[in-house]
Amino acid sequence: MLRDSSPTPQLKEWIDRLAPVVEEAQEKLRQRPPSKLVMYSGCRQGADGNYRLRFFWQEYIVSSDDFSVRIAEDGESPSSFVQSLILTYLLTANGATPSGRWIGFRELPEGMFYVQAFRGYTGIRLVRQLEGGLNAFRRAAESIGGSPIQDIGDAGFAFQILPRIQIAVVYWRGDEEFPSQARVLFEDTAPHYLSTDGLAILGSHLVGRILKAA
Repeated sequence: MLRDSSPTPQLKEWIDRLAPVVEEAQEKLRQRPPSKLVMYSGCRQGADGNYRLRFFWQEYIVSSDDFSVRIAEDGESPSSFVQSLILTYLLTANGATPSGRWIGFRELPEGMFYVQAFRGYTGIRLVRQLEGGLNAFRRAAESIGGSPIQDIGDAGFAFQILPRIQIAVVYWRGDEEFPSQARVLFEDTAPHYLSTDGLAILGSHLVGRILKAA
C-alpha cells in the first residue's frame, strides 16, 4: 500500500496539499454522470454500481453512493492520503488517450520549478541506494511488473500505476567518464489525469518500490 513515511520537505509539501481534498473531491464526483466517469478514467463499474480500479497493483473499490474508498481485498479504508490520490485521479481524468510519448518532470505543468528536488528523491536516490547497478535495476523492475521499453537508456521499464497513468524509470550505466544515471518519465497525457503534485508523489513511491524489490 502507498505510504507517505519519511518524505522530503518538498514531497511533504505536495502531500500536505493533496491530503485535505477528499471531501471536496467526493462532493464533485457525486455530480458526475457514472458513464462519463468510467469513460474518462478507465475504471470499471460493477453490477453493484461501485467503481473498481488498480492503484500500485492493489485493487480498490470506490462507492458510487458517497465515493468512499475501500481496499478490495479486506474492505478496509486506506489512508486519507491514498484516498485523495485515487479521488483526485477520478476527478481530473478527462479521457485523453495515453500517447506512449515519454516526457521528463520538467515538461509537466510547473515542473521546471521543482525538477531538481524531484530528481533528488527519484533518479539520484535510485542510483545512490541501488546495490548491484543496472542488473539489479532490471531484476527489481521486472519483479514488480515493469514492462521493458526500447530506445531509451541502457534499460527502461514502464509501470501501470493507474488505469490511464503509466510511469517509466530509465537507467543509464556509467563508465569511467560519466556516472550512472536514472530518470523517472511520464506520458505526456499524464497531466490530464493527475496534478503535477500527485505525479511527483507517484514517481517517488515507484522508486521506493523498486529499491525495496532490489
